Amino acid sequence: CLEWQKQENCFILTLDDERYPKLLKEITDPPIVLYVLGEIEVLNSAQIGVVGSRNPTQGGVENAYEFAKQLAKYDLNVISGMAMGIDASAHLGCLEGGAKTLAICGTGLDRIYPAKHKNLAHQISKQGALISEFSIGTPPLAQNFPRRNRVISGMSLGTLVVEATLKSGSLITARLANEQGREVFAIPSSIHNSKAQGSHFLIKQGAKLVENVTDIVEEISTGATIEQKPQVKKECQKKSKQSQLDILKYLSFDVKQVDELVELSGLTIDIVNQQLMLLELSNEIERIDGYGFVLRNK
Repeated sequence: CLEWQKQENCFILTLDDERYPKLLKEITDPPIVLYVLGEIEVLNSAQIGVVGSRNPTQGGVENAYEFAKQLAKYDLNVISGMAMGIDASAHLGCLEGGAKTLAICGTGLDRIYPAKHKNLAHQISKQGALISEFSIGTPPLAQNFPRRNRVISGMSLGTLVVEATLKSGSLITARLANEQGREVFAIPSSIHNSKAQGSHFLIKQGAKLVENVTDIVEEISTGATIEQKPQVKKECQKKSKQSQLDILKYLSFDVKQVDELVELSGLTIDIVNQQLMLLELSNEIERIDGYGFVLRNK
């Protein structure tokens, strides 16, 4: 662990460290130690937890992405668990909106889980932080993942459940948020959507039904930290859209590798990786054998 800490932007924080998240200290069982990879300053920023199904509907994916992107307008960072589905969409939406995003990991920070999120994890470490209470070298053990839920809710001003079944771990996160005295928000869906039954249950139990980001902002009190930045957001969207168009120019139905796309586009590898993830999320392209990309047949 000490060797790991010697690397750039790697930190080990104890409870008495002034950089330790202040909101997290308030819960009944905060982690004694936190491992952090990335921007240490974001740990005490204003943030909203965004959680949901690992196997969401397309509507759930889009809601997570759009809500996270809109939260960026208000200087609200997004914190989630970097899992498949809603978590990944929320992280990507936040990155696209130009804010910082934090990922609470269920492994040591030298392990990326799921493995296909290696590029996402790298991007988060550059535009936010990866955080874990588990020591370096800890593998993805099933019992460790539920423990991180209290950290997601504990570091957040409120937790948004995008889409969740009645047996989803997201309901545990929501319960913990409520016990910690934090706000709980849920997005409604069709009564025929079985993957949203957990969200509807939370609303019946008193969670705030939200239809847009303003519903969240009005409920929390972050004072001067909440400030719309439409011009910044507009510029971020413009640059991101242009980057996606630049990447698409060089993609075809023949497999292209990331390094090849970097060379052809003249963009940095971080930008290429981020835009490839966004294009993959919007079903414009598909990943082949982990590292190659082709246009998707429509």
